[in-house]
Amino acid sequence: MSQQYAQLEWHDNQPYSSEYGDVYFSSDSGLDETHYVFLEHNQLKLRWENLKKDHFTIAETGFGTGLNFLCAWKLWRENAPSSARLHFISTEKFPLSIKDLKAALSLWPSLINLSVELIKQYHFISDTWHRLIFDGGRVTLTLLIGDANTSLPKLKGRVDAWFLDGFSPAKNPDMWQTSLFEEMAKHSHSETTFATFTSAGDIRRGLQSAGFKVSKASGYGKKREMLFGRYQGASKDRQSETKSKTVIVIGGGLAGSTSAEAMARRGYQVTLIERHTSLAQEASGNPLGVLYPRLIGGETALNTLALQGFLYTLGLLNHIKLNDEDYQQCGVLQLAFNERERKRIKTIIDEYPELVHEVNKNIASELSGIFIDHDGMFIPQAGWLNPAAFCEVLTRHPNITRLTNTEALYIEKVSEGWQVFSQQGSIAEGANLIIASAIDAQDFKQTSQCEMQSVRGQITLLTSTDNSSALKTVICTDGYLSPVRHGQHCLGATFSPNDRSTDIREVDHLSNLNMLKSLAPEWAKTGYAMQALQGRASIRATTSDYLPLAGAILDVAKLKDHPPRYNAQPSDLPWLTGLYINAGHGAKGLVNAPLCAEIIASLICNEPAPVDCKLLSALDPNRFALRALGLKRLAQNIQNI
Repeated sequence: MSQQYAQLEWHDNQPYSSEYGDVYFSSDSGLDETHYVFLEHNQLKLRWENLKKDHFTIAETGFGTGLNFLCAWKLWRENAPSSARLHFISTEKFPLSIKDLKAALSLWPSLINLSVELIKQYHFISDTWHRLIFDGGRVTLTLLIGDANTSLPKLKGRVDAWFLDGFSPAKNPDMWQTSLFEEMAKHSHSETTFATFTSAGDIRRGLQSAGFKVSKASGYGKKREMLFGRYQGASKDRQSETKSKTVIVIGGGLAGSTSAEAMARRGYQVTLIERHTSLAQEASGNPLGVLYPRLIGGETALNTLALQGFLYTLGLLNHIKLNDEDYQQCGVLQLAFNERERKRIKTIIDEYPELVHEVNKNIASELSGIFIDHDGMFIPQAGWLNPAAFCEVLTRHPNITRLTNTEALYIEKVSEGWQVFSQQGSIAEGANLIIASAIDAQDFKQTSQCEMQSVRGQITLLTSTDNSSALKTVICTDGYLSPVRHGQHCLGATFSPNDRSTDIREVDHLSNLNMLKSLAPEWAKTGYAMQALQGRASIRATTSDYLPLAGAILDVAKLKDHPPRYNAQPSDLPWLTGLYINAGHGAKGLVNAPLCAEIIASLICNEPAPVDCKLLSALDPNRFALRALGLKRLAQNIQNI
């Protein structure tokens, strides 16, 4: 189903919810109300001035206009240590449209510098989770679109302060349930505080029953009283943060480069090891990659990852800013070239009308600039980029040291973390190690259980002509055809499982040229000289369920020697502390790898995860080994809080 946006009315130049019959903020002054209720009564200024941790997490019920987020962001800028990071998590059942958000935020000229940044990234809000990065990674916003009582149970992470906002309990009773307070308690610790504008007796009793000490204060404006307090129930201790902020990344392709950037952004010293003389020389080395989500519809892990990964990569590109020569948001046309694809496209158009546009073949021809003979859908925010340039820019961070022309042969656990060895001996040591070397990750003893298969793919490079240069968008069927870059179009790619040869084959060129019949039928009539064609072959790593491997690694040898009890919890298992993997992305590295890097960085830093527990478990790299040991239940729930 498509996302239902908030229905707004405007009363006296202020937004008013048609669904709930309530205001978004105080008619006296929404700005002052936010400062008084949420910032002051969570004691944020004082806590941030004396902050000793690397990060602080706020969770909010009801994002609304984003006013609370912007006020917290401004206060964080003014008072928190420059090295610390703010995580702001907010749920929202009915998000504002971009038009309404702009109108609402125009009411606060003092926040204009921040609201402009929010609006830039608030481009497509769907019924999923969105992670947005601001201030170079110093501030992160994670929007959980959907009902709070559905979203919060799926959150992995601890919360330091709660903003209980949203519409009043009388207007929105579905949100203010006992389950909300119980879920708050599960994510709280001994220093967690809360504040809310309401003083309703049911809310006070619900919070107290869940383990919160509740106090009353004078309300803001026309409200007589409000509630605030601290969590006092029993809770698991917060995990201690790693003392040594060091990490080694093996592999300089998309997975390795995004992993290095995600850790460097958090202040870690990163050593990136690449066996070639430069980055992105294998599966990430094609001159051009297509950035678009291969959506299938529904709530499957594959579809959720495709959507969230695509949106996250768009945000990351906004953060690092590639030049026009290496990144073009030219849009992607997906053509309904057979009945199966026609059905899939219809499903996607019905579910995501804000993201994709239905087009007939005439409109497709107009958008692309060449003759198209199929209907389909157009994704305007998609496009192409140069993966090598992407990796280069990602790893220019001053916290990243690159060791190229260096091959990691084996790894060992040491007292302070992990050590990596080449033929010359020890080459790096760090508290954490992320293996991002695709199919070669299986060569390390500790990750040999991470099942992947090799898939050869060959692209064909077509020399552009005056006529072909008219192509303005990427076109996809069972392959893809790109606009011209550096005098060539990329066409491909073949799919050859269990083949690790990278020679250029005429038969694969023929296979690619055959795709032109559905991609660009006029081009298919051209007689291409086989001997003049250029191409590139590379080996991708994929998994049997087509989901990548992203997360921490178990000691499978210990697990086999000492099988866990049937009711064992994930924390009871023998983890190889500090060891992680980001691999198995197949042909979807541009969409999947950056989000997987963010997942792993969040795990290392004990930060809230960017995706829900269900998707974390679906991506867990130990899932195949656990299933083989008859531990299917653990494999399905290994990332639950």
